Amino acid sequence: MTEKKQILGLNRFEKSDSAALDDGLVNQITRRQNTQGASSVLFYQQPIEMVSARGVWMYDAAGNRYLDMYNNVPGVGHCHPRVVEAMSVQAGMLNTNTRYLFPVLERYSETLLATFPAPLANVVFTCTGSESNDIALRIARMVTGRQGIIVTESAYHGNTTAVMEVSPSGLKRQSLPPYVRTVPAPDANTLRPGQQVAEVFADAVQSAMDSLNAEGFGCAALLVDTIFSSDGVYADPAGFLSLAVARVRAGGGLFIADEVQPGFGRTGTHYWCFQRHELVPDIVTLGKPMGNGFPMAGVITRPALLDRFSQETEYFNTFGGNPVSAAVGLAVLQVIREEELMSNAERCGHYLRAGLHNLANQYPAISDVRGAGLFNAVEFRQPDSKKPDTKLTQQVINELKGEGILIGAAGAYGNSLKIRPPLCFSIDNADFFIDKLARVMSRCARR
Repeated sequence: MTEKKQILGLNRFEKSDSAALDDGLVNQITRRQNTQGASSVLFYQQPIEMVSARGVWMYDAAGNRYLDMYNNVPGVGHCHPRVVEAMSVQAGMLNTNTRYLFPVLERYSETLLATFPAPLANVVFTCTGSESNDIALRIARMVTGRQGIIVTESAYHGNTTAVMEVSPSGLKRQSLPPYVRTVPAPDANTLRPGQQVAEVFADAVQSAMDSLNAEGFGCAALLVDTIFSSDGVYADPAGFLSLAVARVRAGGGLFIADEVQPGFGRTGTHYWCFQRHELVPDIVTLGKPMGNGFPMAGVITRPALLDRFSQETEYFNTFGGNPVSAAVGLAVLQVIREEELMSNAERCGHYLRAGLHNLANQYPAISDVRGAGLFNAVEFRQPDSKKPDTKLTQQVINELKGEGILIGAAGAYGNSLKIRPPLCFSIDNADFFIDKLARVMSRCARR
């Protein structure tokens, strides 16, 4: 039986890899591990010392450059000059907490909220996606008076105590608490003839709600990453989430859309991935690309929910919504609009998937190509047994590094490439990636 993988363990450097490394790199790794201990996580069998980055490219200490196909945190491109300037100018003028008035925060809040449907009219600023999801859970539980949460089987929503309880992919040996239920990812490839993604997913959610109700927990919320990033990237068919959300609301629960990974125009056709499903969440959580590398995040919600939450408790975040983060966030939104990065994501993503489908026709080990905009996955399975091919996935990831490509893995078995480059990714970049992947696949096929 194929072993499921913990998300933080995918493509992780292990001490056993040290024997193949030169003394200088081993010394750097040792210094990192001596100071950060067992919590230190490095990528690749041979970790990289990065020294600079710009746009879609990253550069190591030896002068090698890498096309970044993985790090969606710099959403508008590494070290974008507009973002860097906004950060520098505001840091040289004022940076304090939100108990004071400063117009840049109001400008940013209004501009950000304008990208959402009208009912989502309030924002709470935090510093990380983990904090955002933590607050979302607190709001849902307080407003509904219920404890139960439904997530997908390989979900990852962050690292606070509350959020780790709803992040199956982040757990090693711990079991989920009794008030959490998981449902399978909405994978069309697992359906029987005549089944539809929307109905199967909604039925699984309904069963989870029934179980929570039977044990007295009730269902406070359905919490999903709206492109199911950690589960393996499942974007289609557009609209399939609506039925499950309707079931949850009929049962008295809320819908929390985790947009930490797929948000800010990445899927191309919409600013927020939940919009592909023609629904309006009760709560939306943001993070990662929000500050293009500057640590900032947020929660978007309906005013009535925030009012109810605030009647019972107060929330204050020293650094959430500070002037520098507001200036940075505003610059990010301006760059997305002025450089037309959403339409670029749609155009280049379509071109990229077409090239990947061509490769799939040549190499039977590629079992599926899927995604939306510039958030995509290439799944590997053993051609004969159809079992997830985690070993091949790791080989491809490490060999792509040698070809100047940075990429990661996703899925319950870590057998899918997770493809999410900066939104300034171009057709030429797509050609470069497809050519390098073809080379790697050719080598692997000959072994």
